[in-house]
Amino acid sequence: MKALVLTAYNQFELQDLPRPQPGPTDVLVKVQAVGICGSDVHGMDGSSGRRIPPIVMGHEASGIVVETGEKVTNWHVGDRVTFDSTVYALDDWYSRKGMYNLSDGREVLGVSTPDFRRQGAFAEFIVVPQHILYLIPDNVSFTQAALVEPVAVALHALSLTPIQLNDTAVVVGSGMIGLFVIQALKLAGCGTIIAVDLDDDRLALARKLGASVTLNAGTEDVTAEVQALTHGRGADVSFEVVGIGPAVKTAIDCVRKGATVTLVGNLSKSVDVSLQAIVTRQLRLQGSCAINGEYEAALALISSGKMDVEAILSAEVPLEEGASWFQRLYEKEKGLIKVVLKP
Repeated sequence: MKALVLTAYNQFELQDLPRPQPGPTDVLVKVQAVGICGSDVHGMDGSSGRRIPPIVMGHEASGIVVETGEKVTNWHVGDRVTFDSTVYALDDWYSRKGMYNLSDGREVLGVSTPDFRRQGAFAEFIVVPQHILYLIPDNVSFTQAALVEPVAVALHALSLTPIQLNDTAVVVGSGMIGLFVIQALKLAGCGTIIAVDLDDDRLALARKLGASVTLNAGTEDVTAEVQALTHGRGADVSFEVVGIGPAVKTAIDCVRKGATVTLVGNLSKSVDVSLQAIVTRQLRLQGSCAINGEYEAALALISSGKMDVEAILSAEVPLEEGASWFQRLYEKEKGLIKVVLKP
């Protein structure tokens, strides 16, 4: 099969690899669409430490079942499917507690670390265990289904965050995940949604998708503006979806006393925070890791038209052009948010 392989940091090759074989409880999926995630872009240069070459990346994908293992039940050749990015054991302590995203020994498709290597979906075929599969609704395209994973990431972040009707929420970062968080906050009944970014084009898209107010952190005093919009108190909740120090600081500074700050971005391995500001204002800081059962809700929202995934789609291109599009995303080409490859 053809596969786009990260052979060394910042170096891709389109290679012929052996077609993977499903185990007894696995299925073989012929990939129809796969998205380039921001974590893949940052992984290709070695900065994240989670894409050690050689590796076939790609964890946001959809396709058609073409072969099933001998112990597979309820899945058949021809089924249109997407799948979770997390591979986990069903008998793990955390999985049994309903937190499979935190399971010991969990692996992520298209990721390689010193502890594990799991080939991803930038290829014609991929093998996945049957328990992470989801059936694609008839009215959802393969491209739309390849964007279910980031939608589910956004929904998971909201599931952890105490939100009440008419709350004010700040979303720091208007990239792909941030735009899905904004749409989810609107569906959850937030009264005011404030989007923060450095790119005016992304902020314009954030407003189109549900943001009430947009603030450019490069030209405006974000904290002062949020205070002015909230009677001097600050927002009820905030979401940081970038993963760098200044964005985390903004997310903390923007909220009222007693608020919740949900951290989704993890680009930086560590950031500095003001302990006194957190303690004396009784803030709740929490991380949101991946997905924990939100796939069905994400698919239903896309199928019903309540979640717009195509608004963030920048291009659909052949797998053979993947290396050049990775470079364009890495260089932060204006207007690019999401690229989907078609093997």
